[in-house]
Amino acid sequence: MPGSSGADIRTLRPGSPAPQQSVSRLALEELAEIELQRDEEAAAALGTVRRPLVAPSAGPDPALSMNHPFYDVARHGILQVAGEDRLGRRVVTFSCCRMPPSHELNHRRLLEYLKYTLDQYVESDYIIVYFHHGLNSRNKPSLGWLQSAYKEFDRRYKKNLKALYVVHPTNFIKVLWNILRPLISHKFGKKVTYFNYLSELHEHLKFDQLIVPPEVQRHDEKLRDLHAGRLPPPAKTPPPRPPLPTQQFGVSLQYLKDKNRGELIPPVMRFTVTYLRERGLRTEGLFRRSASVQTVREIQRLYNQGKPVNFDDYGDIHVPAVILKTFLRELPQPLLTFEAYEQILGITSVESSLRVTCCRQILQSLPGHNYAVLSYLMGFLHEVSQESIFNKMNSSNLACVFGLNLIWPSQGASSLSALVPLNLFTELLIEYYGKVFSSRQAQRELGAGGAPADGQGGPCPPDGPAAGLTRPPMPPRPLTVAGRPL
Repeated sequence: MPGSSGADIRTLRPGSPAPQQSVSRLALEELAEIELQRDEEAAAALGTVRRPLVAPSAGPDPALSMNHPFYDVARHGILQVAGEDRLGRRVVTFSCCRMPPSHELNHRRLLEYLKYTLDQYVESDYIIVYFHHGLNSRNKPSLGWLQSAYKEFDRRYKKNLKALYVVHPTNFIKVLWNILRPLISHKFGKKVTYFNYLSELHEHLKFDQLIVPPEVQRHDEKLRDLHAGRLPPPAKTPPPRPPLPTQQFGVSLQYLKDKNRGELIPPVMRFTVTYLRERGLRTEGLFRRSASVQTVREIQRLYNQGKPVNFDDYGDIHVPAVILKTFLRELPQPLLTFEAYEQILGITSVESSLRVTCCRQILQSLPGHNYAVLSYLMGFLHEVSQESIFNKMNSSNLACVFGLNLIWPSQGASSLSALVPLNLFTELLIEYYGKVFSSRQAQRELGAGGAPADGQGGPCPPDGPAAGLTRPPMPPRPLTVAGRPL
């Protein structure tokens, strides 16, 4: 059965509580990017993704003239008027799989074309069927475009829109809904219904009149086969086992250290950080922008094969920034480790004046190698935050971008409500880098058994973060990066 906008979506991870109001838009945007990448990986695992350079042709439309005022957009077949539903209301379909890469489509023109099409029907009741399959990092409009689009559709458009059917929703839709929630009225939200399979549309529409792209039909068949147990569940393809000697992504820190003559800092991290430090510290929106999945995969392939990567060849300072986040996200275990996840969630229950000390206490549980890599990364992000007057990326913004790439649970995914403590913890590491990673202060607080020297157990709650933690050996000394000790 279809679900209302307030119901769980079967294709989404169940049990995720509603986000708190303090979850920032930037954190949700980062989560949306991650979910969209997961959507692409899942679709690829199902075998429903082909990677054409342009959107597949919708076929010649005999009713479409080259004199059409929006021929440049209409020719793609993104919008179709598809007969009527069972109540006699006009049906308009929007197919994401028909959208070409963003650089080939003027999204402002797309919005104008959408309004031009709806203008012919808004005086009467109508519905929209949105086919989500096919939206990816290459063709998705910006979130700013989505917000402006919603605002531009005034009451005249919304009043007679009786239903918005979202077909094949994913976690990306769920996150997107939370980003746009402040703009969307409760009345409009009640018009949204999610459908996991095309068959669920039959009771609402005259299905034989509906124009469903072949790509959407194939995807639906794969999903139904998966649901019926006729296909193995999609799984993220792991690196070759055993990994290549030059493998850089998807392998442990220890593996990288062993293959790089004991070097603690992974080569990908060192190369990207060095490049960004030299050329990108004052780039506005650093770490906020995305890069094409094709570019990211190409660079990963080069690194994994031990071949050189010259970021100058890509002409985009945001590419190495995305590569750094991707490297962190593909570690077999998060840099902050699975064990620290529940501890970090408790940071919001600690008194504000004690949180920095609590962060330092939590980090004492990290393996020495993780601690060294984290210190190197946080030191760089602290440098980035010091240039926030230019790059607009203060410690809070950086935390929203990196929090989900540094820590996640061992099972499932972080809930939206977990974003607040995860990002707060990351913000403290960046903002108070000098205090959190000061070996002198850490040594003073730790006694012989690893407990705080005052014997009181530290500022973290007894049943919460860092209770009874011990500190493993510090990373080897001396080790310096860019002139500063780790």
